[in-house]
Amino acid sequence: MPARDRLLALLVVVLWGCNFLAIHATLGQFPPVFAGGLRFAVIAIPTILFVPWPKVKIRHLLGYGLGFGTGQFAFLFIAMDTGMPTGLASLVLQASAPFTVLLGAVFLRERVSGRQLAGILLAVAGMATIAWQQAGNAALLPVILTLLGALSWAFGNLSTRKAAPESPLNFVLWMSVVPPLPMFALSLVMEGPAEIGHSLSTLGTPTGLIGLGGLAYVVVFGTIVGSGIWTSLMRRNPAGVVAPFSLLVPVVGLSVAFLVLDERPSPVEIIAAAVVIGGVLFGSTKRRAREPDFLAEAETPQPTGVR
Repeated sequence: MPARDRLLALLVVVLWGCNFLAIHATLGQFPPVFAGGLRFAVIAIPTILFVPWPKVKIRHLLGYGLGFGTGQFAFLFIAMDTGMPTGLASLVLQASAPFTVLLGAVFLRERVSGRQLAGILLAVAGMATIAWQQAGNAALLPVILTLLGALSWAFGNLSTRKAAPESPLNFVLWMSVVPPLPMFALSLVMEGPAEIGHSLSTLGTPTGLIGLGGLAYVVVFGTIVGSGIWTSLMRRNPAGVVAPFSLLVPVVGLSVAFLVLDERPSPVEIIAAAVVIGGVLFGSTKRRAREPDFLAEAETPQPTGVR
């Protein structure tokens, strides 16, 4: 993975780590599923009017929109609204990295080298330690919902790899057309018109303005900028190389939650976060000599689509 791509991956890490604080602010004003639909609707309308079609197969766009967009953020927003701490959410969601590597090996037949596997296992061990330390702060249901969001993200990553869009940014923007309708429909059923109407009628209050600011950050930096760069990286590099960088997001998320929300990590969690960084760096650096593959590619031609 080139040094330039590593720096871009780290930029996405910072943007997505701060994204959880913005989501926290957004959920202070809007009900969770409606907030998710609103986030994508703000992007979808100008996309349809002004952005060229990304020239990808419909099934890959739908897969990315339903996985990365609808599934991930519906589960994540509901989890955070039902008690998932901001820092812990940023951590558990990064289970998408090992999910992506596993799914990439199974469905895309991507190679997983010994170095990559060792780095991922080291990073996951650090992540699991942090999760164990903070498990007492969250009920089981929010944790499960966040893990389902991570799995949805992983499936979205596979669709990105298969789509291989010529314009990653256009692909990300058009992905935003998929989530609004199913999320708004789900919001009407789960949250009701009264709660939705109240969130819209109180936008002029201090809480409403903070919520709008959080929504603006999520749309511009979390979705357009962050996801656009991420999609470009997934197109140029194997999923198993790019995905482990997402394990660094909870380091930023936990730090921001500590500084702004006073969610204080323990010394064990700080050490574990350093283990996560070490694992990602070890797994993503180029190996000097050829290593045996744990999951070798089949000798048959590569599949043309995810089934």
